[in-house]
Amino acid sequence: MTTGLHLASLYTDHETGPGHPESPSRYTAITRALTESGLLKELTLIEKRIAEEAEIELCHTRDYIDLAREEITAGLETLSTGDTQVCEKSYDIATHAVGAVLNAVDAVMQGKLKRAFCAVRPPGHHARPAQGMGFCVFNNIAVGARYAQRKHGAAKVVIVDWDVHHGNGTQDIFDEDGSVLFASTHQSPWYPFTGHAEETGSGKGKGTTMNFPFAAGAGMKEFSAAFDEKLLPGIARFKPDLIMISAGFDSRMDDPLGRFKLTDDDFAALTRLLMQAADEHCQGRLVSVLEGGYNLSGLASAVTAHVEALAE
Repeated sequence: MTTGLHLASLYTDHETGPGHPESPSRYTAITRALTESGLLKELTLIEKRIAEEAEIELCHTRDYIDLAREEITAGLETLSTGDTQVCEKSYDIATHAVGAVLNAVDAVMQGKLKRAFCAVRPPGHHARPAQGMGFCVFNNIAVGARYAQRKHGAAKVVIVDWDVHHGNGTQDIFDEDGSVLFASTHQSPWYPFTGHAEETGSGKGKGTTMNFPFAAGAGMKEFSAAFDEKLLPGIARFKPDLIMISAGFDSRMDDPLGRFKLTDDDFAALTRLLMQAADEHCQGRLVSVLEGGYNLSGLASAVTAHVEALAE
């Protein structure tokens, strides 16, 4: 089994306006870096596809899907539900982003691939069931997790979110669920001002949300402690059938939208920890999905380190 990679030039058609940090240049920088690294020769490319609206409904309401489609195709520049900038092609591209994650889940759950990374945009982890916000239209990774359960019978899925911003949308989707363990390391206080340590899930989901809010300036010392003392033991107790990563690289040093201090080597080390957990608990099955990261050179080098580790 090999490692898969999803890249598709259509993601550059999601235009967010001059000066916006979540720009087509992010995709271009990642593609250039992965090409120059030689990694493309070692990876299995994952094809693009459009997610069906019924698949997106696994995590989003029909009313919100209709609203997003209508507002985007009507030419609005920002979704009425929040701070997500769009263009007329953004709905099509957002459905492709979800579809790519579903293709990656198919390949990993069917044993065709062991691991995969999806370089998609727009990102997804802020998208709530009935609200797009924080640059996100649909919650790519949440739909992927639910799809793994519904189509492939994955009883339990772990989502680890190391973006500098709390994945509030993913937490909201699975808050009362119990079959998805959501864990987030994030800067606090910081947008979207959620993700307190006391938020651990509700109802059947009590205990399946793990939040690690860190102050500005945090780095590998804080991340290592969280992983070693709480997250990895929590994964072991949960016994997942699939591990997924909301791979936000705005937690890297020198990112304009974050104040964390992670390095490229740190991302590689965190990747290996989650690969080891996947090997121990779910036959190595791991799917990583791009979220933030807005320093273009830093994003490119951090993604390269992450994918190099996945390809080991």
